[in-house]
Amino acid sequence: MKIDNIDRRILELLTVNGRMSYSDIGKELDLSRVSVRERVNQLIKNEVIEKFSVVINSEKMGKNVSAFFEVDCEPGSLVSVAETLADNPCVSSCYQMTGPSTLHMHVLVDDFGALEKFINNELYALEGITRVESHILLRRFKSRSGLKL
Repeated sequence: MKIDNIDRRILELLTVNGRMSYSDIGKELDLSRVSVRERVNQLIKNEVIEKFSVVINSEKMGKNVSAFFEVDCEPGSLVSVAETLADNPCVSSCYQMTGPSTLHMHVLVDDFGALEKFINNELYALEGITRVESHILLRRFKSRSGLKL
């Protein structure tokens, strides 16, 4: 699918406000609601738009501690460790990375007691992990999901 400037503008508007109506997008771009709907449906069909989602403020939900982990694994254990961690509800993201760390993950928990439990009972308990380094988030300056156009 070739993405033109109108598709890019639609994506920009939806990135700012995923609930923006097709009518409002149409008014902004001088298009009909039907035309906008057809374009959005094509963007979905061609997997340019993967999904629509809600971004939840973790602190408002009681997740007051945000930590990032760099985890090194034995090569034969990488996939099983990554899959186990990715299934853990405390883990908000988990990536295989290049460089000195094999896995990079973001963890959200209620408090430092929950973080200690996660580290001792979930992380250190996994076979194949050779090194763990953690970083506690103090303040967020920027956070976004998806691609910025």
